[in-house]
Amino acid sequence: MSEPLLSVEALEASYGDARALHGLSFTLDKGETLALIGANGAGKSTLLKCICGLVQNKKGAMRLKGEDIAKAPANAIVKRGIALVPEGRRLFPSLSVEENLVLGGSVGRPGPWTLETVCALFPILREKRAQAPTSLSGGQQQMVAIGRALMSNPDLLLLDELSLGLAPIVIRDIYALLPRIAGDGMTTILVEQDVARALTSGSRFICLQEGRISLAGHPKAHSREDITRAYFGT
Repeated sequence: MSEPLLSVEALEASYGDARALHGLSFTLDKGETLALIGANGAGKSTLLKCICGLVQNKKGAMRLKGEDIAKAPANAIVKRGIALVPEGRRLFPSLSVEENLVLGGSVGRPGPWTLETVCALFPILREKRAQAPTSLSGGQQQMVAIGRALMSNPDLLLLDELSLGLAPIVIRDIYALLPRIAGDGMTTILVEQDVARALTSGSRFICLQEGRISLAGHPKAHSREDITRAYFGT
């Protein structure tokens, strides 16, 4: 049996004295899309930040392709092949669209994603490449954020709240492109406020409740009632 791409064992994380994650354990194989669901404050974004090195106050084991990354800083983790599309996009307003994208490729990892292939995926970015990201619509800014992450040619792409604040038609268009993004075997963890969309998009799901895994598995293996109870704790 092949080694998982990502292995998380007994992960705990805290903000000061407040515990955010309580002993999470799971594995993720190459090419999987894991949907991460749960109510606000359940620990979804904290888990992504732990994986990509943005939360250092944590315990437990995390391995990427067998290599320990639990204590590695964020800049080392992105070079090893993990990229985050953060909630709220977090683009650099003083840089142009093209400069934001090029910054993502500065880690120098080889792979299929270049400025040209990202602009082929999101053609509007070629037209807007010289503009400041603040001049773009929310959906276009999300495209820049996704493109910036892809430019690092990651093995594992973390997508935090892709649809937050976007119009339904824009959400539909972005999600329609996800199969092309994952088409070369990229592994993805997707945090999504729309539970139905998340379960449709993921090959597997984990539901968090107050920093603990309350339910996990294939979406079709659990009833809507099971998922609702795991989500709300009722």
